[in-house]
Amino acid sequence: MNRSELERIAHGMVAKGKGILAADESSGTIAKRFGALNIESTAEHRRRYREMLFTTPGSADSISGVILYDETIRQKTTDGVPFPAYLEKLGVIPGIKVDTGAKPLAGFPGETITEGLDGLRERLVEYHGLGARFAKWRAVIDIGAGVPTNYAIAANAEALARYAALCQENGIVPIVEPEVLMDGDHSIEHCEGVTEVVLAKVFDSLIAARVHLEGIVLKPNMVISGKKNSNRAAPEVVAAATLRTLKRRVPAAVPGIAFLSGGQSSPEATLHLSLMNAAGPLPWPLTFSYGRALQDTALKTWSGQADNFVAGQKEFAKRARLNGLATSGAYLPAMEAQAA
Repeated sequence: MNRSELERIAHGMVAKGKGILAADESSGTIAKRFGALNIESTAEHRRRYREMLFTTPGSADSISGVILYDETIRQKTTDGVPFPAYLEKLGVIPGIKVDTGAKPLAGFPGETITEGLDGLRERLVEYHGLGARFAKWRAVIDIGAGVPTNYAIAANAEALARYAALCQENGIVPIVEPEVLMDGDHSIEHCEGVTEVVLAKVFDSLIAARVHLEGIVLKPNMVISGKKNSNRAAPEVVAAATLRTLKRRVPAAVPGIAFLSGGQSSPEATLHLSLMNAAGPLPWPLTFSYGRALQDTALKTWSGQADNFVAGQKEFAKRARLNGLATSGAYLPAMEAQAA
């Protein structure tokens, strides 16, 4: 493990004014999103959609890295250039999703454990050869009646730590993603308490596994009210609660934090990020690693139609630019109405 190289890549992933595009939807997930727009989920449609995003003019000004899926990392542009090589030439770092999904945790109804450790070392060797320089593993923590349990939190933290250690062994920067879901009716105070416990356990496990903290990127949820809560916290409250939790539980050694959007609307995710960055000096850069919050309008605009390819790119470029501004606290909601 070359620690200085891991640190170089990690810092590149959270470079000033830039963030990460999560384009790692599984075949099942993207089929659902395509299906909602009556787009047939063929390998060629998926390839063409990803190509639309990756070849968007000027996007590299706001995008530092792209998380790919197993199918996508093996695909090429229309001109025959492998996606990882195309991205690398733009100065965009290619990454890869390596977990195999959250499965029911035996004996703990309503809770999950993320799988994919078996054979991971060998897959990381292959992915590195295909051009991946960072990876992603998502642990899912739900809030509800009697959950999360300490056991589920500990099991997922242990898996994240084992994954991260294997990544670093193979010269790949791990994105460590513990996501506390916003699906319930819980208060922001409840989310803050759970998020703090989860982050504490994750970093305990990373340190115990001898993971080099200077060579990771953290991808946490924001501290936010449940979607079903009738009294959802205001954006300024979300920003303050999230910063308070991170300052308590994330070591300053971590090169950067790239938030997941976790079901927030595109403007909501951008505003929350901007408010946090406007709050003053922080121990680490705060940026984005958004999937749907970056892609939603672009996907709807494209809708699988060749004639909409350029229009879809313009929507993606706008979203990427606005989130890039949010990394310095310069985004304003009024910018949503401005043309790309």
